[in-house]
Amino acid sequence: MNTDDGGHHDAAVDALAVREYERAGNRYTRGGWRVLADPRPEIDPFGPDEKGWVGQGLRQLLAATVASRVAGVDARATQRAVEGIAASRDFARVLDEPGQAACLAEFVADFRVAGALDAAEAAYDDAADQYVAAGDAVDSPQALATTPLFEAAAATIKQVARGQADGEIAIAWEDLHGADPDQPGEFLAHRARFKKQRFRSLVERAVEDGHLAAPRGTTEYDNESHRCPHCGSNHVNWAGTGVLCLRCSRPTERV
Repeated sequence: MNTDDGGHHDAAVDALAVREYERAGNRYTRGGWRVLADPRPEIDPFGPDEKGWVGQGLRQLLAATVASRVAGVDARATQRAVEGIAASRDFARVLDEPGQAACLAEFVADFRVAGALDAAEAAYDDAADQYVAAGDAVDSPQALATTPLFEAAAATIKQVARGQADGEIAIAWEDLHGADPDQPGEFLAHRARFKKQRFRSLVERAVEDGHLAAPRGTTEYDNESHRCPHCGSNHVNWAGTGVLCLRCSRPTERV
């Protein structure tokens, strides 16, 4: 992840693999707090940062919120969401590159959805409006969308969605972004509009199913050394500290 979270992210993924979602939420929380405090040795979280490394911490808090919802620990999910909203708004005052404040507004909306809070739709509209307003100052929306802040904001919806798509990539770059990068504001605003349409139903389905997939790491199809003892698949996903089943996110066994 290019930030030092003390191993909490990998521990959270390991907990997801064995369906211990409350523990996963707690480890994501600890990782998020640690990254927000010290994103990287040379980065002050309360100073300007063109890459927005604090996004990696917000990403973990957002994943913690969803994991807590799936675990049925709704009060803790609410607390994580409130913390995430407060942190996102705080960092919006110091991250001053064009489009960064809009991305943090996108995070605010995501936390509202993940924590089952109200006003999520209005928050997504606000993020979209901020993207459009910042558009003229954005030189390359494609480059901006690959910075750590923006990639972090895209990560959780992708993680939730893959659990409902047999482990495959259910949300691609083209889904999240507009069709014309020559219109930077609209290109980036599509992120918020897409999430407004999809994120709530994806989270609610994960809660209903009682399942949050591991994030997609390095993958391999038809691996000859590992097989899932639960579903029989030999498609694998290197995530956390082990080799997981690409399909169901459970630990695989060597064969």
